[in-house]
Amino acid sequence: MAKKDKRSKVLGFVAWFTGVVVSLVVGNGMIQGTLNLPRWLGGSTAIGSGIAMVIGWIVVITTIVSVVLAIISE
Repeated sequence: MAKKDKRSKVLGFVAWFTGVVVSLVVGNGMIQGTLNLPRWLGGSTAIGSGIAMVIGWIVVITTIVSVVLAIISE
């Protein structure tokens, strides 16, 4: 039983870490303009690019805050 609990903790950590990395990559892609909003949401306009950049910063900042809070709570 203890082995299964340890395995699930490791798997949970790997899933959490993967989510953090993916969030940071997507946020960074939006900030740098690699990822944009779809054309039908205004992604091809200057305003749409600005909105995508702001959303990217929000993703990066909230991910970093959640990592810090997770570390503090442990």
